[in-house]
Amino acid sequence: MFYFLAPALMSYNVFLIVAAVVPAFFLMIRAYRSDRLEKEPPSLLWSLALAGVFSALIALVVERILGRILDAAVPQGTLYDVLLYFGVVAFGEEGAKYFMLRRRTWRSPEFNCQYDGVVYAVFVSLGFALWENISYVMHYGFSTALVRAVTAIPGHACFGVFMGVFYGLAKRRFNEGGAAGSKALRILAVIVPALLHGTYDYIASTDGSIWGFIGFIAVLFVVSFVLIGKMAKRDRYI
Repeated sequence: MFYFLAPALMSYNVFLIVAAVVPAFFLMIRAYRSDRLEKEPPSLLWSLALAGVFSALIALVVERILGRILDAAVPQGTLYDVLLYFGVVAFGEEGAKYFMLRRRTWRSPEFNCQYDGVVYAVFVSLGFALWENISYVMHYGFSTALVRAVTAIPGHACFGVFMGVFYGLAKRRFNEGGAAGSKALRILAVIVPALLHGTYDYIASTDGSIWGFIGFIAVLFVVSFVLIGKMAKRDRYI
């Protein structure tokens, strides 16, 4: 009876998906073009974006399990919020990203420059954000795409930058024979972006000042883009 509406509905859904996807691709290109020494093969980068999608599915399962444990063990309140946003969500998502990042790239012969760690981590993070954004947009509409285009998607990219900085340094230290130092840097590759992610979620989800949230995002973005520039200029073979 309502088949005549199908083309319009399909076009609307496609439009929503495009709105969700474009910001992620824009930031992927930004990270890719900053790689000065040796561009990574497209096949590897696409596989990293796909790894990011898989990390989103892993994080979903981890968050469901940890969320139920948290609900049963801790009453609602400030402690609950801190454990939820930092422990369940932030470490769950950043840990899943790191798991897929390391699994796909640590032993790859393509991982031969320090800045590669930044490119790899950003692509995994934006693959994660891409899948997450499509899910949000399909549920909540185009207005959600606009908001997340300037907050959540660049946020994931920034978390990826910090992860990639430590990850690239860890690979360099490992190749130089510093196993202990490399392990410490790999731990920081999870902890630092998770703390930033947790802070982002906590500020965004609690009754705080909108200006405080905007200020945090602005500082996070500026520092991340400065790091991209500096790491790209200081890139070296490892």
